[in-house]
Amino acid sequence: MGNLGDKAQAAKDKAHDMAQAAKDKTQQTAQAAKDKTCDTSQAAKEKTSGMGQSTKESAQSGKDNTQGFLQQTGEKVKGAAQGATEAVKQTLGLGQNDEDHRRN
Repeated sequence: MGNLGDKAQAAKDKAHDMAQAAKDKTQQTAQAAKDKTCDTSQAAKEKTSGMGQSTKESAQSGKDNTQGFLQQTGEKVKGAAQGATEAVKQTLGLGQNDEDHRRN
């Protein structure tokens, strides 16, 4: 009977070893999947951050361009208004008097 008991113990040990090997393999696979997910997540985070910075820089550039455009437009409108004012003064004969007063 000792022989049968030894075989049973050997089968039990072999099954335990196989189960432990399967458990270790599963843990390794799970850890590798976790690491890959973390790496992918970090890469996506960095890419998104870079895109956000690029968007911020583009927005700032657009803001700067808009400010310059609005300033130029304002100056053109101001110049046109001054030109119109001078034309009206000339038409009414007021422009000459202003120049005479400026010279004095």
